[in-house]
Amino acid sequence: MRSFGPPPSAAEIEALARRALKALPQPFSDSIGGIVLQVEEFADQGTLESLGIDDPFELSGVYEGIPLTERSVEQSGTLPERVRLFRRPILDEWASGGDTLEHLVAHILIHEIGHHFGFSDADMHALEDRVA
Repeated sequence: MRSFGPPPSAAEIEALARRALKALPQPFSDSIGGIVLQVEEFADQGTLESLGIDDPFELSGVYEGIPLTERSVEQSGTLPERVRLFRRPILDEWASGGDTLEHLVAHILIHEIGHHFGFSDADMHALEDRVA
């Protein structure tokens, strides 16, 4: 993406994530239209505590919602599903590895979207391979 200058902004991270969303193959792309995508600096303290994470740099993304495999007709009035990406942990991971920022953001996003589908880690890796 770039080799110098200011770090990528939240808007730039979001643009990379939206590009990765658009690259998802069908039927996956058909099923994620209602998921809200947000980019924040760090996860809030409540999110970290609920996941048992002490260091905010250890969480680069989170899916919030009820996976398709766990839904019931009895559920109503739930909040919209959302994927939250955390800019500073993503940038930290990017700076310490040999991956491009585009690939890293896509990897994190696909992992979180995988939770929406109730995928295993193996399923998520297979989906990521189809997008990359």
